[in-house]
Amino acid sequence: MATVALPRPIFDESHDEFRDTVRRFVEKEVVPHIDAWSEAGLVDRTFFAKAAATGLIGITAPEEFGGGGVEDFRFNAIIIEEFARAGATDVSMSISGENDLVAPYFINFGTDEQNQTWLAPMLAGEKVGAIAMTEPGTGSDLAAIATTAIPDGDELIVNGAKTFISNGLLADFFVVAVRTDPAAGRAGISIVIIDADTPGFTRSGPLKKIGLAAQDTAELSFADVRIPRKNVLGGEGQGFTNMRRNLAIERLSIAVTSMARMRATFEQALAYATEREAFGQRVADFQANRFYLAELATEIEVTQTFIDRCILDASEHALDEVTAAMAKWWTTELHQRVIQRALQLHGGYGYMREYPVARDYLDSRVATIFGGTTEIMKEIIGRRLTR
Repeated sequence: MATVALPRPIFDESHDEFRDTVRRFVEKEVVPHIDAWSEAGLVDRTFFAKAAATGLIGITAPEEFGGGGVEDFRFNAIIIEEFARAGATDVSMSISGENDLVAPYFINFGTDEQNQTWLAPMLAGEKVGAIAMTEPGTGSDLAAIATTAIPDGDELIVNGAKTFISNGLLADFFVVAVRTDPAAGRAGISIVIIDADTPGFTRSGPLKKIGLAAQDTAELSFADVRIPRKNVLGGEGQGFTNMRRNLAIERLSIAVTSMARMRATFEQALAYATEREAFGQRVADFQANRFYLAELATEIEVTQTFIDRCILDASEHALDEVTAAMAKWWTTELHQRVIQRALQLHGGYGYMREYPVARDYLDSRVATIFGGTTEIMKEIIGRRLTR
C-alpha cells in the first residue's frame, strides 16, 4: 500500500515536538477510555485536569492567567488532528471547545476580573467552560436568538433556552448569547457569563445523538436567572459583532477536524482495499475502485493545502469569515464523500461498529450542520461576492 501525502511546510520543529506530546497523551489518556466515555455520554472530569497539566488547554491564552502565551493556531490544529487521527473526535471537542470557542471570548474581550474568575480556572483544568448560542427555534440564525437578559439595576434577568450545547453537562460556567435590548435587533445582542450553580438555571441531557457519543450535549434553561451586570463579556450590544469575529476560528476548527478524520478514514479504506480479496483479486484492483481512490486522494491533498493556508492565516490573525466559511463547507462536504466511499469499499464490515469507518460515518455527519450549516456558509460567501 502506498499513500500520497504532500509535505506540510507550515510546521517547524517546535510543532513536531508538540505533536509528539499530544500523540503520547492521546494514546495514554484517551484511547483506553473512549468506549467507557461513549457509553457514559461524556468524558471524565479528570480528563480536563490531565489535559491542562500537559499543556493542551489555553495555548494562546496570556501567561498571566495560566495560558501558554503562544498566539499560534498551528498548535491548536495539531491537538485537533491528533485526536481525530485516533478516532477521538468527540473527545477532541471537549478541548477544542475550550481552546477555540470559550477561551477566545475571554482573551479578546474579558476584563482582568473576568479572566481571573473564569479563564484562569479553566486553563488549569479546575473548571469546565461551554459556549451557549444555539436555541431550539433559531439553529444557525444567531441574529434571531430569543433568550433575553433584561437590565434590572446592577443585575440582568435572564430568561430563555439553549440547545445542542457541547460540554453542557460538565460545564461550570457558560458564555451565553442573549438579548439585553430586545428592540434593538442585532445591536441588542450581548454575551454574558453564567455560572452553572446560579438559581433558576437548569440543564438536561445528555441528548441522544447518532454520533459523537462521548461528547456530552445538553439543553439549557434560564428562568429568571439573575446575574451581575459586570458579567457582560465584551460590552452590552457588542455580542453579534464579537460572535462574528470568533466564529471564523470555530469554523476552521471544524474544517481541521474533518480534514484530519477524512485522511485517517481514507488511509484505513485504502489499507482494507489492498488487503481484501473478492472474485480472485484485491478490492483495490477493480478499475472503478482505483478511480475512486485516485479521485479522493487528489481531493484530499488539494483540500489539505487550502486548509494549511487557512491555519497559517489564523496564526497570523488574518483569517476572514468568508475564507473560514469556504473551508468549513468544502471540507465537511468532502468528508461526507470520502466516508461514503470508504464505507462502501469495506462492504458489510463497514457497517460494523468495531470498524473505525463505521464510527466515522456516525460522527462525521453533524459537521455539515454545527457551526453553521453548509447552506449558511454558502450564503456568507455569496453575499460577499454580490454585495
